[in-house]
Amino acid sequence: MNPTHPLDRDKLIGFYRTMRLIRRFEERVVELVNRDEIPGVTHEYVGQEAVATGVCHALRPDDVITSTHRGHGHILAKGGDPRRMIAELMGKTTGYNLGRGGSMHIADLSLGIYGANGIVGAGSPIACGAALAAKLHGIDRVAVAFFGDGGMNQGVVHEALNLAAIWKLPVIFVCENNGYAISASIKEMAALERLADRAAAYGMPGEWVDGMDVLAVHAATTRAVERVRGGAGPMLLECRTYRFVGHFTAEKARGLKYRTEEEIAEWRKRDPLVIYPAWLRQEGICDPAQVDAEVEALLEEAVAFARQSPFPAPDEALDGMYAVPYPGFPARGW
Repeated sequence: MNPTHPLDRDKLIGFYRTMRLIRRFEERVVELVNRDEIPGVTHEYVGQEAVATGVCHALRPDDVITSTHRGHGHILAKGGDPRRMIAELMGKTTGYNLGRGGSMHIADLSLGIYGANGIVGAGSPIACGAALAAKLHGIDRVAVAFFGDGGMNQGVVHEALNLAAIWKLPVIFVCENNGYAISASIKEMAALERLADRAAAYGMPGEWVDGMDVLAVHAATTRAVERVRGGAGPMLLECRTYRFVGHFTAEKARGLKYRTEEEIAEWRKRDPLVIYPAWLRQEGICDPAQVDAEVEALLEEAVAFARQSPFPAPDEALDGMYAVPYPGFPARGW
């Protein structure tokens, strides 16, 4: 136990282990994309690790999250298996969706992960549904809906916020405000400086927190969880953060320029993967290099597992579809 901090040593080290896992997972994924071992593109969570870590470490194992197109960090922070994640990205049968869903559709209901989602803002009503189910069954389970600043302007998110407030659902809406919806600055898309101020319009509390500070995010989420689990209704939590890389892995090749190098450099100074391990070392809590080695070994095993896993057989291509077959035709319809 660190006498200067209310959280115990294992918890503090666990924060760093999760953030380091997310960062290195994303970096390994980019390497695999560039080697064509992962088809297509992915949306990296690099820079935002403190948000997923701080939020998910404040939840119980049976609590529920819904994620986004930039969902790897949320899934890892909630306990997702990196082996099955990389296998899924490679299109292998050992992946979370048997290699059929890819980056934006990973789910694990046993861990309370109700899915990443390629549709902006679409996880919010799903979280409301999960929260309503828990409430009707008398279970004190909390649902967390992750979405970005772009999602904050989606109609379905407004509807979910309103519904959750009317029915006092146990939902925490977590807006990861990284400043850009693809290439559009939030400064041009919202008149309010703090998106959390919108919460008052729905009749729920809203809180703004530094999303580069894992301890601040965890403390704010812990307070929110206590309120929501106690039956006081939903809450909006805005985490101000930044992605250090492009919207997706192909952005650099396309030469998109909508942020200055100076802006990126300023945010890099607040990198949670630099500041937090330095603090751990300074406080004598742990040697971060030991955690780094653990993470590297875990990811080496995950990549090897995925590489050794088989691709789906061609004659299984139509398995798992909801659509019905038409006799005599290879395609299926509804």
